[in-house]
Amino acid sequence: MSFLVLVVDDEPDVEMLFRQQFRRDLRDNRFTMDFAQSAASALQRIGDAAGASLILILSDINMPGMSGFELLSKAKALRPDVPVIMITAYGDDQTKRKALEGGAEALLTKPIDFVALRNEIDVRVASAA
Repeated sequence: MSFLVLVVDDEPDVEMLFRQQFRRDLRDNRFTMDFAQSAASALQRIGDAAGASLILILSDINMPGMSGFELLSKAKALRPDVPVIMITAYGDDQTKRKALEGGAEALLTKPIDFVALRNEIDVRVASAA
């Protein structure tokens, strides 16, 4: 069974960064990653992955169009079983509280601590296996 992590960020270089950080995991097929550059595109992918083993959604907060907070509520409505971790450059207490109250599992600040993120993904893979 393939586990899917969906990364949502409007910055085009994010996909390359994540693929580089997790290249060994991706090569070893521990999980796959899908990327969306908008919340609308992410919702489409979440809908398409209804039967797939989507184990984690990582979403930027500040995006044009629909924000990460708006995506959070819609994603939780579609897939309440899938944890969402919000990512932001602004890790203030108010932003963190809003993310957690909205249903996010956690809030990571940029630049992303990939060791902490890898631990989060490892936990999801282990519990889903």
